[in-house]
Amino acid sequence: MASSVPSTPVLKEELDIVIPTIRNLDFLEMWRPFFQPYHLIIVQDGEPSRTIRVPEGFDYDLYNRNDVNRILGPRANCISFKDSACRCFGYLVSKKKYIYTIDDDCFVAKDPSGKDINALEQHIQNLLSPSTPFFFNTLYDPYRDGADFVRGYPFSLREGAPTAVSHGLWLNIPDYDAPTQLVKPLERNTRYVDAVLTIPKGTLFPMCGMNLAFNRELIGPAMYFGLMGDGQPIGRYDDMWAGWCTKVICDHMGWGVKTGLPYIWHSKASNPFVNLKKEYNGIYWQEELIPFFQSLTIPKESKTVQKCYIEISKQVRAKLGKVDPYFNKLADAMVTWIEAWDELNPSGGAASDVLNGPAKAK
Repeated sequence: MASSVPSTPVLKEELDIVIPTIRNLDFLEMWRPFFQPYHLIIVQDGEPSRTIRVPEGFDYDLYNRNDVNRILGPRANCISFKDSACRCFGYLVSKKKYIYTIDDDCFVAKDPSGKDINALEQHIQNLLSPSTPFFFNTLYDPYRDGADFVRGYPFSLREGAPTAVSHGLWLNIPDYDAPTQLVKPLERNTRYVDAVLTIPKGTLFPMCGMNLAFNRELIGPAMYFGLMGDGQPIGRYDDMWAGWCTKVICDHMGWGVKTGLPYIWHSKASNPFVNLKKEYNGIYWQEELIPFFQSLTIPKESKTVQKCYIEISKQVRAKLGKVDPYFNKLADAMVTWIEAWDELNPSGGAASDVLNGPAKAK
């Protein structure tokens, strides 16, 4: 993989990098060779009065809670507070076709040869090549150099499907839940698996939001990270929720989700006791959530992501509202999110320029 940015960065005018944060973004210095050509959308979580320092030389917009309230008005309550789920506000206001989102404790990883991994470039490669959700290729991604469709793969399916999501992985600190963190406090992921595969149609997966890219024009309205954090009975399931909804809709629409490369270096393990407090409802509820999504069907007449998402919200209310009243509140927020998306993206694409931008921009 390349250790420096190409002379003409791929999709420079078509991709935003979204970063949720509560701290100064010194980590961007390591990413400068790869990120500097692109526009950054920084979503500041927590108290808006705090000043977040961004290294010089980056093109960015910085949004805080005051901006969320100003831009969304009464719909601002669908954006989580004091939780990384606030990142989806960046998806809402982006004007670009593609999004890459990364956490501020994620650094540049090295491949087995010792070269820096340009994670963004690899995500772009994933998004710009087709997926194979309808038939599994045992050489994984047949569109990569050195690979192809194996004997017995139907020729009628070899064109593939549009790739909506590219889900990257992590070296060093794995993305574990609190119970696994507690029993394996010293475990680190050192395995670099040089593979990308399409998650088959009908199969759910646990989506991690800290190294993730997606085609915003295709699947953006489904990338809602839910109601989490402050004032909510659950946290750390924001990306899981978005992943389950997104995968069901991608299956319905005939689009693909890839996982595997690229890797980033996840530098900091969060406190497992704090995580357990945030996750315990999710750990309990997911035994109901997974069967719900596995059995969920979307009517054929739902032919847009927005209509699919509203249909899911109805089923969340009807079936998961019995699990806990929280899901009724979440169903309301899902509808509010789609209303906000349609208002800010009236043609289904770029956000309207009437927003007047964030309070702070550079």
